[in-house]
Amino acid sequence: MDYLSLIKEPIQPELDEFVRLFDKSLEHPDGLLSQALTHIRQRGGKRMRPMLILLLAKNFGQITEATYHAAIGLELLHTASLVHDDVVDESEERRGQASVNAVYDNKVSVLVGDYILSTALLHVSFTHSEIIVRYLAQLGRTLSDGEILQLSNIQNREISETVYYDIIKGKTAALFEACAAIGAQAGGAVEDDVLAAKKFGQNLGIIFQIRDDIFDYFDSREIGKPTGNDMAEGKLTLPVIHALNTTGNEEMLRLARKVKMRDIKPDEIVRLVAFTKQNGGIEYADRRMWDFHREGQTFIETRITKPEIKRALQAYLDFVIERKN
Repeated sequence: MDYLSLIKEPIQPELDEFVRLFDKSLEHPDGLLSQALTHIRQRGGKRMRPMLILLLAKNFGQITEATYHAAIGLELLHTASLVHDDVVDESEERRGQASVNAVYDNKVSVLVGDYILSTALLHVSFTHSEIIVRYLAQLGRTLSDGEILQLSNIQNREISETVYYDIIKGKTAALFEACAAIGAQAGGAVEDDVLAAKKFGQNLGIIFQIRDDIFDYFDSREIGKPTGNDMAEGKLTLPVIHALNTTGNEEMLRLARKVKMRDIKPDEIVRLVAFTKQNGGIEYADRRMWDFHREGQTFIETRITKPEIKRALQAYLDFVIERKN
């Protein structure tokens, strides 16, 4: 099924306008900054988060200039956070393209990220909505907090599912949550609907991240990263956390602690991945995704009134859980 076409169907003209305005926001007349922004602009992407804003705004009201500025502001904040994350993680690639820090250097990357962040704040100020400005400002704090929690968790000997969800909620889920809330707010939704949309966004983000984490246990060209890449970066995700906590296997717990200390060898990662698969980690993570999917389904059935938006959001929810990359 072509989920993306179904998602875009009721907002295609508005999405095209968003892309035009977003690309324009990443233009600069000259110099090194112009080159770096052009490099970032070429990444493209599926535009999942702006589409969520547009769909919810259209369901609860209409898409206005304020909606576009809110969507641009949030996507720019997300873009800035990725540029900074690549510096923190020492990543050399993003979406199959060389990262900014790989093409230039860390100094340029940090400054370019700061420029994009400032542009995000400028656009969100054009909404003339104190609530939307507050959502974006809080999102910036939450994303930084989530990154710091993830870094500090490396030193924590406890292997906790609760901490795993706390990290997700402070990173991927926070972005989707803010998009959904901002979209509903921009469309003129009442407070109760905005809060329900916010929870829907959080559920989408949790599903999105769990699906990403499951990908890491399989080798696929579509996904574009090697098996066990998260473990190589010091991250323990839901499948292995469940397998470890349900079996209490001391040898595997020892390897898991080596993951957190960034002291694990490739052959040990292979063993830990195999252990996770053999002890129900993938199946458990899959079940948890469908739990959050059911919550999202309830929101669509009870809060979305326009049939074309209902179809699009259903496709959105199904795509997030069933995507292949």
